[in-house]
Parts: sequence; C-alpha cells; structure tokens
Amino acid sequence: MFMGKKLKKIAMGLTAVLAAGIIAGCGGGLSSDKQSAEKKQHKIGIVQLVEHNALDAANKGFVDGLKKRGFEEGKNITIDRQNAQADQSNLQNIGQRFVNNKVDLICAIATPAAQTVANMTKDIPIVGTAITDYVGAKLAASNEAPKGNVTGTSDMNPIKEQVDLLMKIYPNAKTVGVVYCSSEVNSEVQVKAMKEYAESKGLKVETATISTVNDIQQAAQSLVGKVDVFYEPTDNIIASAMPTLVAITDAAKKGIICGEPNMVKAGGLITYGIDYYKLGLQTGEMAADVLEGKGKPATMPIQLAKDLKVFVNKADAERLGVKIPEDVLKGAETF
Repeated sequence: MFMGKKLKKIAMGLTAVLAAGIIAGCGGGLSSDKQSAEKKQHKIGIVQLVEHNALDAANKGFVDGLKKRGFEEGKNITIDRQNAQADQSNLQNIGQRFVNNKVDLICAIATPAAQTVANMTKDIPIVGTAITDYVGAKLAASNEAPKGNVTGTSDMNPIKEQVDLLMKIYPNAKTVGVVYCSSEVNSEVQVKAMKEYAESKGLKVETATISTVNDIQQAAQSLVGKVDVFYEPTDNIIASAMPTLVAITDAAKKGIICGEPNMVKAGGLITYGIDYYKLGLQTGEMAADVLEGKGKPATMPIQLAKDLKVFVNKADAERLGVKIPEDVLKGAETF
C-alpha cells in the first residue's frame, strides 16, 4: 500500500514535468525553429556588382526585408557588404572572402555577381536579386525548381509593354537604337526579346555593344544619327553611367525609354518598370525563409517583381519637346 502511494506520487510528478515541457514548447508566438534562428548570430555576405541607384536600392531593400522578419544587423546578424565596381577580379576576391569566412548566406546583386559566387560554392545558400534570367545565366535549372544553391528575385522587364509605351509616345518612330554591354547575359536576353517584339510591330532596331563605360560615348554617337528614339535595358554598365549617354541623346533630341525607374531619374525619359527597393524587400524575405529553415534554394521558386508602374522624367520631356499623353501620366510617378 505504502509503495503504491509512493509510485503514484512519482508518476504524478513525472506527468507534471512532461506537461510543463509541452506547454513551454508550445508557448510564445514564435516556433522553436524561428526562435533559434533569430537568436543565432548569422553571417551574411552581400556582393554588389557595381554602384548605381537600382542596385543600391535593391541592396537597401534586402537588408530591410531581413529586418522586417526579425533579422537585424547588430542584433542577430552581421553583414559583410562588398562592391566589386564592375571588376571581375574583385568579384572573385569577394567570393573567396565569403567562402573563407564561412558566411551563412550570400546575397548576390546582379547577374555577374551571382554567377561568380555560384561558381565558387555549392554549399552556401545564395539569394540573388536584380537578375533577369536565372536559367539563361545557368544559375537555376528552372524558375519553378532551381535545384542548386541559388534562388532569388528576377528583374525581368515587361518588354512588350515598354515597346508599346515607346510607340505611344513616338508614334512616327521607325528605328530604335539600343546600346548595351555584350558581356552581360541579362542585357543579351532583354535586347533579343525587345528586338523580336519591336520588329513584329514594324520597327527597325539598331544596336551598338560596349565592354566598359568608356565605350558608351562612341557607341551612342554611332547610332544617334540613324535612330528616332533609344531603348535601354537594365544594363549595369549603362545604368552606372546614364549621364554620359543622356548628354548625347538629349543633344540630338532623342528620348530614352528605360528598363527601370532609376535610369529615368538619372536622365532617361520614361519607363514602365520595377521598383528595385521593393524587389530587394522580396529578396530579403526569401533570405529570411532560408535562415529560418523554412526553405532551401533548390526548391524555392524564382520570384518576379511586383507592383510595376510608369515613371516619367518631366524635366527631360520638356528638354526634348516630347508631350507625354495624359492617360500615360495618370497614376505615373514623375521626377
């Protein structure tokens, strides 16, 4: 009888301990996985191809997207920010630095940056942004199932809508000029798609390729007398030196239909395009999913940009003597 009571008390005590453990495990607003992810000090490397407004905005958005999800610099993450200044050897050194330091995640901003780090590690998760075509750049097997260690957000432009916009503003245009970097896969993809669609609409497309910023002036001057208007994709070399291109096109009274709004801010005429800060936010949230263990790049689909709209440089329109139709201006953001 005495032993039975003693055993009963022990059993009751064990039950209470187990119950307390279960309650503790279920308590609070965060899952144990998320709690541990937020408490751990994560090392994140950010590699940006070159400094210009679009990539800078994506960079800021990425950090803010992480913060939105509880991953804050100085609190539970450290960020190693590196800018390659469009130099391939710099990209190699930065990639090696991240591998040697065993960072937990890499954010690669722009296609060449992602290609370089992807060639240097198959183990560290890479989340890319400002990348046009992951499959074409051999960064992913498909947009739906990347299969490797790279995923992220795409800045693929609504090229048909941009060409339609060009034709609405320049209804009498017959020839469109494009200057782009021949070594950027993202530019090749966009120019090919733009040329196919523009030619289907009866437009002729003249192109000039560049390798560095120093080539822009000569390339633009080779086209400016042959074309009615320019179209510029989200080319990183061009975006980093828009004033050089604009100085030539404005002098010839030729407008530039741009691939993204920061190029419009830098002197271009108009775009129907992407907000790169918001694209960066999307990327930061994808990175948070990786850090929390909610997903792995191999099975996380590539995400497209959201919330596209028209951006107009009214000052440039006045300089060029171009009238933007009222229905285009309605709802547009103007500079």
